[in-house]
Amino acid sequence: MTETILYLHGFGSGPSSQKARYFAQQASRLGWEMGAPDLTEGDFEKLTLTRQLAVIERAAGGRPVHLIGSSLGGYLAALYAARHPQVRKAVLLAPAFGFARRWPEQLGAARLEEWRRNGWMSVFHHGEQRMLPLGFQLVEDGLRYEDFPEVRQPVLLIHGTRDDVVTPDWSRQFASARPNVELELVDSDHQLLDRLDWVWERTRRFLAGA
Repeated sequence: MTETILYLHGFGSGPSSQKARYFAQQASRLGWEMGAPDLTEGDFEKLTLTRQLAVIERAAGGRPVHLIGSSLGGYLAALYAARHPQVRKAVLLAPAFGFARRWPEQLGAARLEEWRRNGWMSVFHHGEQRMLPLGFQLVEDGLRYEDFPEVRQPVLLIHGTRDDVVTPDWSRQFASARPNVELELVDSDHQLLDRLDWVWERTRRFLAGA
């Protein structure tokens, strides 16, 4: 395999997350090239899906790529693949489909309105291990994008059955109408950290065509 692999981290995470480091180590042992761009570009407060997709486009550089995305990174991988046929395959780990439309459910109407009115709110950033401001433009921009991107490339979708952040029902719905999607539901939570060895082996076989 000569194509580059890009790992796309999740919301409030970064390119040095546990999953990113683990996958990079495993890919390196096989002689595979893997990059993990910082999708926030160091400016979490002004985060949007559009800006993150632009980061992915620059990292891909027009080359054939495989994508591995976790949570929001999984949703971004699907959005990017649907718009860029040079993506060869995509691995989506607990993808956050419908990202912008799920904020009312997560925050409640009152907090969402407060966020909109203030223009920003404080969010815990796991990569930084501290609270950071986040602008409401993330929701406004996110509503421009479809909940379920029309990805035509081969997709491996892995989702934990005990995920209490993004219900696996979103992944079931995405996979049900798309014969190009291989869905794996595993006994794990949103992070999938307790199944990383299995996740990587399944990913390796999928990307290698084995």
